[in-house]
Amino acid sequence: MERLDKFLSVRSGMSRKEAQKRIKSGEVTVNSEVCRAADFKVNPGTDAVALRGQAVCADEHIYIMLNKPAGVVSATEDRHDRTVLDILPPELRRKGLFPAGRLDKDTEGLLIITDDGDFAHRMLSPKKHVEKRYIAQIDGEITEDMIRAFERGITFADGTECQPARLEIVPNSGGMSGIVTICEGKYHQVKKMFSVVGRKVVHLQRISIGNLYLDSNLPIGNAKKLTKLDIDAIFVGNIH
Repeated sequence: MERLDKFLSVRSGMSRKEAQKRIKSGEVTVNSEVCRAADFKVNPGTDAVALRGQAVCADEHIYIMLNKPAGVVSATEDRHDRTVLDILPPELRRKGLFPAGRLDKDTEGLLIITDDGDFAHRMLSPKKHVEKRYIAQIDGEITEDMIRAFERGITFADGTECQPARLEIVPNSGGMSGIVTICEGKYHQVKKMFSVVGRKVVHLQRISIGNLYLDSNLPIGNAKKLTKLDIDAIFVGNIH
C-alpha cells in the first residue's frame, strides 16, 4: 500500500506538495470516487487513480512513443528550447523520465521516452544490434557508389568509423530519398554519413527501432503509452 500523495507525485512528475494540493482541491479520484486525503492508502496493483479524469499509470516503469516534431530537443531540460518532456501530456508525465537515445533538434519521428535505465541501455548499446531506420531526403540523387560506401562503413573526417549500414532508395522518390538502417547512434550520424558521400540531408525522420514502427495514426507532436508487445517488438529477431 502507498500514500496517495506519494503515488501521485512519483508517477506524475509533480512535487509532493503539488500532489497534496491537487488532492485537496478534489482533482484526484480513487476508483472513481473523489479522495481529498493525501495520506489515503492505495494499492498500485488494483486501485484506479485518476487526475482530472485522466488515469495515472501505476506501472513500475513507463514506455512512451513520441512522434517528435522538429524544433524540440531530446533532453530532460534546456534553458533555451522546449524539450521532449515539455510536450508530453500530463497523464504520461512522471518523475525520472528521459529520452532513450536522442534525435537532433530538427529531426522528426520515433522517440521512446522512459524511466527504465536498463531497458534504454539494452536498446541503445551497439553490441545489441538493435536497428534504427530513418527516411532521409537529400539534395541530390543516391547512387550505387553511395549504397556500397554505406555497406562498407563510413569513416568521418576525424577518423571516427561507423559500422556497416544499409542505404535503400525510396521508391518513386526519383532517387532523392533513402531509407538508412544503422545500429548505432553517433552524434548527427546519418547527416555526417551523407556528408562524406557528398550529399546534404534536408529532412530526416526516424521510422522504426527494431521491429517497432512509428504509429502512422500518431500525429506529429503527440505521444502514447507503449504496451509490452510494443516493447518486445524492439528486440524481436535480436539474438545478441
